Amino acid sequence: MTYLLPPLNALRAFEAAARHLSFKQAAHELHVTAGAVSQQVRLLEERLGVQLFERRTRQVILTSAGETYLARVRQAFRCLADATAELRPDGVTSLLHIGVHAGFDVDGLRTRLAQFRQTQPQVAIRLSQPAGLDELLEGKVDVVIAERLRRYPGYRCEPLEGGFLIGPLGTADCPEIETLRSCLLGHVELEPASTS
Repeated sequence: MTYLLPPLNALRAFEAAARHLSFKQAAHELHVTAGAVSQQVRLLEERLGVQLFERRTRQVILTSAGETYLARVRQAFRCLADATAELRPDGVTSLLHIGVHAGFDVDGLRTRLAQFRQTQPQVAIRLSQPAGLDELLEGKVDVVIAERLRRYPGYRCEPLEGGFLIGPLGTADCPEIETLRSCLLGHVELEPASTS
């Protein structure tokens, strides 16, 4: 069965805004602008055909539909987190699926990813090439490394040496993404191997 689900970024924006009852505070948590949160919530409301928030001056209040939806969204997030944790192999806390644009130099990337593996041994990495914004939007990869700047609502594009790292808004402070960004920029210094 195919499930017609709203985009995950829109659901995350809604959940954070509902928890804080503030687009501004939700934006701070997700490391985006309040306008981006507002846009994601508006897109979600349009997709659902239901108003989730009553917008007042400097304040948002959940509608009754919003309150009902929030409870189910939180329940779904908990179920997803639990199911994900149960699938992880021993010693691995997460899997980072990286999409790489067709023309991007993979040999140089593999060296940087070796550094990432040493600094984050609990994170398994899967590389997919070619992959681009379409695969990211469809949820087939977690982040994309692209040669050219590509902007899309709900996604963050950050410059790298020779390219750009594109990922969902709200993952900027994720430790795995922070370490990946540092490795790709060459900012991670590895400890020399001990010679004992």
